[in-house]
Amino acid sequence: MGRCVYTGIYEPGHPTADEDGFRGDVLALTRELGVTLVRYPGGNFVSGYRWEDGIGPVADRPVRRDLAWHSIETNEVGVDEFVRWARKAGVEVMYAVNLGTRGITEALDVHEYVNHEGGTRLSDLRRANGSPEPHGVAVWCLGNELDGPWQTGHKTAHEYGRLAAETARALRQAEPGLELVACGSSSSAMPTFGEWETTVLELAYDQVDHISCHAYYEVLDGDVDSFLASAVDMDRFVERVVAIADAVGARLGSDKRIGVSFDEWNVWYQKRFQANPPVEWEVAPRIIEDRYDVADAVVVGSLLISLLRHSDRVTAACQAQLVNVIAPIRTEPGGPAWRQTTFHPFALTSRLAGGRVLRAETTSPTYPTARYGDVPVVDAVATHDPDTGAVVVFAVNRHRTEPVELRVSLAFGAVEVAEAWTLSDPDTAAANTEQEPDRVVPRSQPTDLADDTLTVVLPPVSWNAVRLVRPPR
Repeated sequence: MGRCVYTGIYEPGHPTADEDGFRGDVLALTRELGVTLVRYPGGNFVSGYRWEDGIGPVADRPVRRDLAWHSIETNEVGVDEFVRWARKAGVEVMYAVNLGTRGITEALDVHEYVNHEGGTRLSDLRRANGSPEPHGVAVWCLGNELDGPWQTGHKTAHEYGRLAAETARALRQAEPGLELVACGSSSSAMPTFGEWETTVLELAYDQVDHISCHAYYEVLDGDVDSFLASAVDMDRFVERVVAIADAVGARLGSDKRIGVSFDEWNVWYQKRFQANPPVEWEVAPRIIEDRYDVADAVVVGSLLISLLRHSDRVTAACQAQLVNVIAPIRTEPGGPAWRQTTFHPFALTSRLAGGRVLRAETTSPTYPTARYGDVPVVDAVATHDPDTGAVVVFAVNRHRTEPVELRVSLAFGAVEVAEAWTLSDPDTAAANTEQEPDRVVPRSQPTDLADDTLTVVLPPVSWNAVRLVRPPR
């Protein structure tokens, strides 16, 4: 999509490019970001994708139209190249199969190519193409957003549920231990939300492990207060999907618990894109390259808090996307790569959160919003690593003008503050650019720890993280 791959992760001839054409600066930032899983080859794109176009000699690969984003796909990067990139980046691949224009046969074919050891036509073809070992992809998505009329191959819930169930059965015959993700609603605002999940799970409950959620947030009609409370919607979305899944399981008499794969989430200014959709057929067009400010980063941080809070059921979560397209990383062809404001809460959460997620009971003043009613000014979650004793508190202040004093009662024995960070700025519209890549960065903040109580002042519109550790003996 756009410049995520071409001039994003992949740009032969770039000063930092390696022998496979992958940008070293983007690889370094991906590792710093702390990504562990990447969904490939994508979302809407996959519903018209022919996986075999991207294997074999590059010069022989066909050039195709990508109807989803009105682009030209050269297929210079395919599954073998992407797996090589993933291994360099230290990430796991979640593979999405095309159930829009294709079906069971193609899903089995790509699985044979990707995961079968050898001795069959497609696995031997992978070996001949330079990948002697299986790629070992463990998590497979059964299509993408097929509830959406915009999707190539859009289906009713019954049509999709039957296809997902049969594809899942076939994939499990090929490799019983796979983790399989069924398509849930592409948004909680879809008119079929709830009914879609119910029908799909009634048809595929025993065959799948997870159901997907997708959600994007933006400032609508200048309503910044509601935008800052976007995590309220994410909380409700997850909780409703879990309730539906558990209700279906109960009706079926199953003890199995379906997980939630929140495999697309982010801040995305969709109104801007809809006002200027691509017109020409181009390779790697500059589409949806949103520039993120402080408020956007605080919302991303609050969405991470929501995902952590629901980690008993949210089994995977993919911020869409990685580079250039509504992304934490931006690049220029032949030029630099830099961190957007949204990079920082993701990277710090990835580095600091570990062990178990604790339920944080917060008492906070509220503020009114048009979309969600009265919302707590402060949202927070904590993690505890039983191996090291480290406790990390993540918190946001959603208020646009007032700081908040956060007091945290601790019951973990003696601890001390190892590090404390805040992402904020007096100018909430401040952003990082090619010219000023470090205009907005996390900054150390003062804390007070006395009588088993941590006190931190949270600036207005801020995302914050504090790590507490056992004192050295």
